[in-house]
Amino acid sequence: MTMNLMNQLFKVVSVVFACCLIFSCASETEKTIALADGASLNSVPEKIDFTFHVKPILSDRCFICHGPDKNAVEGNLSLHSAEEAYKALGELKDHAAIVPGDASKSSLVERINSNDANLIMPPPESNLVLEDFEKEILEKWIEQGAEYKTHWAFIPPTPQEVPENNDDQAWGNNEIDAFVLNKMKEKGMSPSDRASSEKLLRRITFDLTGLPPTLEQLQKFAADPSEEMYEEVIDSLLLSIDYAENMAAEWMDIARYADTHGYQDDFERTMWPWRDWVIHAFKENMPYDQFVTYQLAGDLMPNANLEQILATGFNRNHKITAEGGVIPEEYRVEYVEDRNTTLGTAFLGLTLECARCHDHKYDPISQKEHFQFYSFFNNIPEKGLLANAAELPEPYIKVTPKEVDDILGFINLEKSEMKEVPVMVMKEMDKPRNTYILERGIYDQYGEEVYPDTPESILPFNDYPKNRLGLAKWLFEDEHPLTARVAVNRLWQRMFGSGIVASSFDFGNQGSLPTHPELLDYLAIKYKNEGWDTRKMLKYIAMSEAYRQDTKASPEKLEQDPENKYLARASRLRLSSEAIRDQALAFSGLLNREVGGPSVKPYQPEGIWEETTGGGGGSTASYTLSEGDDVYRKSIYTFWKRTVPPPSMMTFDSSSRDYCSVKRQETNTPLQALVLLNDPQIVEAARVAAVGQMEANPNAENEQIKTLFYKATSRLPNVTEVQSLTDYYSEMLAKVESGEISTSEYLSIGRSEVPADLNKDKLVAMTLTAHTILNLDETINRG
Repeated sequence: MTMNLMNQLFKVVSVVFACCLIFSCASETEKTIALADGASLNSVPEKIDFTFHVKPILSDRCFICHGPDKNAVEGNLSLHSAEEAYKALGELKDHAAIVPGDASKSSLVERINSNDANLIMPPPESNLVLEDFEKEILEKWIEQGAEYKTHWAFIPPTPQEVPENNDDQAWGNNEIDAFVLNKMKEKGMSPSDRASSEKLLRRITFDLTGLPPTLEQLQKFAADPSEEMYEEVIDSLLLSIDYAENMAAEWMDIARYADTHGYQDDFERTMWPWRDWVIHAFKENMPYDQFVTYQLAGDLMPNANLEQILATGFNRNHKITAEGGVIPEEYRVEYVEDRNTTLGTAFLGLTLECARCHDHKYDPISQKEHFQFYSFFNNIPEKGLLANAAELPEPYIKVTPKEVDDILGFINLEKSEMKEVPVMVMKEMDKPRNTYILERGIYDQYGEEVYPDTPESILPFNDYPKNRLGLAKWLFEDEHPLTARVAVNRLWQRMFGSGIVASSFDFGNQGSLPTHPELLDYLAIKYKNEGWDTRKMLKYIAMSEAYRQDTKASPEKLEQDPENKYLARASRLRLSSEAIRDQALAFSGLLNREVGGPSVKPYQPEGIWEETTGGGGGSTASYTLSEGDDVYRKSIYTFWKRTVPPPSMMTFDSSSRDYCSVKRQETNTPLQALVLLNDPQIVEAARVAAVGQMEANPNAENEQIKTLFYKATSRLPNVTEVQSLTDYYSEMLAKVESGEISTSEYLSIGRSEVPADLNKDKLVAMTLTAHTILNLDETINRG
């Protein structure tokens, strides 16, 4: 697109865009340290609970010097356990920081209330301050006996009694609603009405498939929005390949999938057959325990087949360097650390990386335990440095047509230009590599030798094999406190925008407390008992009344619960970067639904790769647009160069894929508006959609506009909206006819052909109208 045309477009659309595009500005979350149960910031509960009221204060203000890291403990005082907190202090052992039941004899109370800069805690140089009500909480807790509790996330989920809501308010469809309503009533709140049929269909279709509903689906559901039809819709969506691809797209973030190695020249790698396997696994509804076990240790399973070995590519998605001058062992250690960190984030919801250089400051994970985890991943014969771009990082397998025919039929090898496709996988060394604690985390500073094991604070390792297969078995041990909670919390996050534990990446002491802890345990146990069936769990959530509420919020509800923690309404959520682009392609009819195969290169600004290349050449030195319909494939198949990720997708908060990511950022920036205004893919999609409506409804601009609006927003426009858009169309047509907008330049955007028999001036005006509709706030939100 020329700069002149971009300026014209910006002038034409910006005024309408400013009126239409109003992003939901997420207010900055207040840091409610002490009262994590949602009570007023300056109130002190009658009964102090260690988990919800005291521990957040200690973790945030005290653990840096008085926490689990024994090497950082000041004054011989640790506050992370009762045994340490109650012990006698000083040379004469004549006082204690905490004396249960007696605040007057507890030196902690004296120190936090001191006016002496040499005595007050936290000390002034820490830049940490206790509020008056937090001091009151600590003092009252001590007076009530200073009871310590094990961190909630390290206690196995326990069966929960479903609350009974015996009143006249007949609301709820399953056990989820009983828990949610019970919490609402605690907070003095009540549920919202159910969303309209079209908004509900839009919501569930986007959440499960990443695509908008079709006009046929909308009309069918509007004619019969019954419970039976809603359930039928959910079942059909869950069985679709779109569902499998949508679930896989999220897993790409978790698995840090990319098509290049990262670092400097950022050479290309071939991992897309592993991505094809992930799509296949979701399509087959592979149980979550099997899905994870294949990826962690498929190669170690008895008589492992090629599919199980291929799945272990999950562990090899980390960055790899070919940069001259680096120390190979230093980078090999980084690769192992990446696998270790990914395990912690993806399956445990813990920041294992924080214990690399010293004992964890906040969670009961020692440096030794960190490297015991590390040792599970330290036994593959890999190099820290590639000799050149052409070198295949060992270990790897080669996927051939014969293997695709025999067992790997889910791989789209026909799209590949190679006869044999190499994929990095895991393979144990014949002689295990010795593993040591690395002092200060430095690759060559060996300390004590360690062996595969797990932290006692989470769950003892028992008699499992001391390898990755044993680690997978440990993860799915019935008494494991984290695996099921972390998994269902992410499924909840997918459907509600935020997890029951908002910090889905951190279930540790510094993470968020669950808003509905009993519900989280109930779902975790249900997920395990029902065979780790992901489809079944998503359907269960979707069938709840909590999920089906309207997004409208009264001023009272906004004031009571601005972040919608207690689910008295549905949250208003912007579409993901993938869904925004894929929706535009579906809206236009351009979307290429082919499944699997190598990554493709859709439109992106010219010259970006060339400007950032390290000069080493190779296939990633310059960007070559894909041929034919490949440019219109789903966003999950977009080529991902780590050093220069797809710019439009990054603008809408995609993960960079450098590291494991289980929750994307949510930002609102002017750049997002500029992408929607100027991305050739969006402009072309608007044009092709306009062509379709002009051919279907010749000389009926009102009908064309109504259908375009319906397809984009999943609802029919009202009279005022139709009039506004019709007026806009007329205004644009006048500008085109006067030459203010260049017809030839505008219609040259994108590869798709312009029908010769259409009125070009009217086509440009209708395209601009369709483009405006694609920029509506309602269009880029899922309802």
